[in-house]
Amino acid sequence: MAKVIVVTSGKGGVGKTTSCAAIGMGLAQAGHKTVIIDFDIGLRNLDLVMGCERRVVYDFVNVIHGEANLNQALIKDKRCENLFILPASQTRDKDALDKEGVGAVLDQLKHEFEFVICDSPAGIENGAMMALYYADEAVITTNPEVSSVRDSDRIIGMLQSKSRRAEQGLEPVVEHLLVTRYNPERVEKGEMLSIDDITEILAIPLMGVIPESQAVLNASNKGTPVILDSGSDAGQAYTDTVARLLGESLPMRFVEPEKKGFLKRLFGAS
Repeated sequence: MAKVIVVTSGKGGVGKTTSCAAIGMGLAQAGHKTVIIDFDIGLRNLDLVMGCERRVVYDFVNVIHGEANLNQALIKDKRCENLFILPASQTRDKDALDKEGVGAVLDQLKHEFEFVICDSPAGIENGAMMALYYADEAVITTNPEVSSVRDSDRIIGMLQSKSRRAEQGLEPVVEHLLVTRYNPERVEKGEMLSIDDITEILAIPLMGVIPESQAVLNASNKGTPVILDSGSDAGQAYTDTVARLLGESLPMRFVEPEKKGFLKRLFGAS
C-alpha cells in the first residue's frame, strides 16, 4: 500500500527540501519506488537540490490543469532508477493548487509508487495545507530553537485537525520528529534547545537528529542529496533516519558533545 508522507514545518529554512531529497533517495536506494513532489509553487528548490533543474519541462501545476500528463512531468533521477521528482511551477502562485486536483494527482502516483514524499512550503498558507491534507505520515522538521519548535507545534495542531484523516475521522496522521542543524556543543553551552527539551514540547516520536554540518551546504550546491555523502555525519544521520522510517530500531548518533582527547584538551583545540 502506497504511503503519502509530508515533510513539513512551521518555519522556513529548517531543511525540509534537504530532508525530502535525502529521505527520498534513501527510500529509493532501499528498493522502494519513490517520488518527491515540490509543493512550493512559485519558489521551487527541489529540482536544484536534486540537480535536475535543466530537465524541467512540465510541472505539478501543468499536470493538475491537464496541460501535461504525469509521464511528461516526472523527472527520473540519474543516480537511482527508483527515484522520480515532480517539480513545482515557478510562474504560478499558491492558489494554482486545489484539493481535488492535488488529490487526483496523488491517486495516480499511489498506483505507481510505494512512497510519495511531499515537500511542503513553510507555514500554514495554501501550498502547505495542500501538502499535508492527504498525508498518511508527517515528518515535522524543526531546528533546536524556540521559534522553530513553537511553529512546529502549530503545524502538529493543523495535522491533527485539518488533514483529510482528521476530517473523515480516520486513523490520525502518523507523526515523526526530525531535528536538523543540531549541535551538541552549543546545547551544552545553553545556546540551543536539547533533544529532551524539543521532544518534551512537541510530544511526538523522535525519528532522527541531523547534525549541523558543512556537508549539507556542499551537497546542496552540487545538486546531490547529502545522504549520498556516506562519509559525512549528516549523510550517516539521514541513512539512520530512513532506516527508522522503514521500521528499524537504531540508537541516535551525533547527539552528545564530542569527547576531546588528551592532546586536544591540553592544547585547547576544537
